[in-house]
Amino acid sequence: MHLFYTPDVKGEFYTLSEDESKHCTRVLRLQQGDTVYLVDGVGGRYTAVIQSATPKKCQLQIIDKQIEFGKVPHTSHIAVAPTKNMDRMEWFVEKAIEIGVSEITFLLCEHSERRQLRLDRLEKIAVSAMKQSQKGYLPLLNEMTPFHRFVQKTIPEHTYIAHLEEDATKSIKDYYAFGQPHVIMIGPEGDFSTGEIAAAYEAGIKPVTLGQSRLRTETAALVACHTLNVLHDIYAPL
Repeated sequence: MHLFYTPDVKGEFYTLSEDESKHCTRVLRLQQGDTVYLVDGVGGRYTAVIQSATPKKCQLQIIDKQIEFGKVPHTSHIAVAPTKNMDRMEWFVEKAIEIGVSEITFLLCEHSERRQLRLDRLEKIAVSAMKQSQKGYLPLLNEMTPFHRFVQKTIPEHTYIAHLEEDATKSIKDYYAFGQPHVIMIGPEGDFSTGEIAAAYEAGIKPVTLGQSRLRTETAALVACHTLNVLHDIYAPL
C-alpha cells in the first residue's frame, strides 16, 4: 500500500507536491492508472487513482473516502522531558507513533539538560511514522512546556507522574479505566525534582511506577506508551 500524507485534501481531484510527485514516480515508480492512498491526519483515508504521473506534478482522482479511519476509543498522552541527545527523543517519537499515541508534550523541568528543541524536525518524523504504520490520525506534538504550567492545565484525575521515589508503588494498570484519557509524565535523566513531585501531588496527580528497572527517559516514555496500548487491548469490549 502506497500512502501519502495530504492534510489539505478535498474535492474529487488532488495534485501531489513536487517532492511527493518525485517520490511517487521515481522512487515508487508508479504510473497512470495505479492506485494510491491518502491520509489527512484527522481520520480521513482516501483511495485515489493516478491520472497523470510526472515528477513535477502527479495528479490524482479520488474515488473513495473513509472517515475516522483507525479511530480508537481512548487517548494516550505522554509528557516527557527531552533528552540531551536529540536522536534518542526522535527515536521515541517515531516508535510511540508506530505503537499508538495521541499526543506528546515536551516538558521543561528543573533537571532538564535540553531546554530547546526543533519541533519541525520532530513533526516530519511523526508524519513518516504515521505513514509507515498506516494510521489515519497524526498525533499532536506540543512545544516545550514548563513543568508547572503543564501541571496547572492538565486534568489531574487522568494524569500520572512516573518517578523514582519510594512512594511510587502503584502501576498504570492499577489506575487504568477503559475509554478515559490517560496522561503519563516522564521526567529528565535526573528525575523530577522533589519540588516538582510535591507540586504534582498538590495538584492531585498520582505517582506510578514503571517497574523495578531504572530506565532511560526515552525508554520509560515508550514503556508508558506501550503499557497503555496493551491495557487498551485487554480491556476493550468484545
